[in-house]
Amino acid sequence: MSAIVRLESAEDPRLDDYANLKDVTLRRSLEVEHGLFLAEGAKVIRRAVAAGYRVRSFLLSERWLDGLVDVVTASGAPCYVLPPDRLEEVTGFAVHRGAIASMERRPLPSVAEVIAHARRVLVLEDIVDHTNVGAIFRGAAAFGVDAIVLAPRCADPLYRRSVKVSMGTVFSCPYARMDNWYDGLDALRAAGFTLVALTPADDAVDLDTLALGDESGGAERLALLLGTEGDGLSARWQDQADVRARIPISAAVDSLNVAAAAAVACYVLTRDVPPPA
Repeated sequence: MSAIVRLESAEDPRLDDYANLKDVTLRRSLEVEHGLFLAEGAKVIRRAVAAGYRVRSFLLSERWLDGLVDVVTASGAPCYVLPPDRLEEVTGFAVHRGAIASMERRPLPSVAEVIAHARRVLVLEDIVDHTNVGAIFRGAAAFGVDAIVLAPRCADPLYRRSVKVSMGTVFSCPYARMDNWYDGLDALRAAGFTLVALTPADDAVDLDTLALGDESGGAERLALLLGTEGDGLSARWQDQADVRARIPISAAVDSLNVAAAAAVACYVLTRDVPPPA
């Protein structure tokens, strides 16, 4: 059974997992070193627990305790309760959702494992904004994308902001990280995926007219390549793609945010894919 511990001091060393949450560089180092990530908000915490992640501890304000008492009790992890102002002293910002949990990370599967039975895959090249990564995962989960593959420098899907924006869908969408960027697409091509580079270029084909599947309703394996904010896909990855595709948009707008573009593309490329047998 979990121990509920009411604290008054923000300096208590038992709260180290939650310190300085706005310092991205420090948090990356700390979370990698200790093998943890943070889930913020009752719904996200429940989704992390349901996905099988082990809770290290909880940090709550008093009024959020009743709503999570079943999860807290079942976890066996300590639950630290602080007044709201002290909670803000620990984290460095106002915790509007009033509940955070420190969770243990799990080893990532290999790229080969996550694409083994996939038909639709997103491949993220160096997307460094955690909000965009979280939003992409949420869109991928909404439209039934099977897996996501990350380039080595892509932002961490389990960073607090990514998890929060995704509403916990980072826990349900399988993902893996490439060992290297230069040859990173080789495994996908070898597995029979058609590589589609998403680009706003005028000479790209219309994504909506991209021929997918066969007349019997079967669907080929397709990997959609999404590039970094600002510059988009690298020249190398565009050259390695089998086809370059674009989302037709108004001439008044030069491009979509990568997360918005990903959501549109996920809808287009999954709408005719039959569900798994």
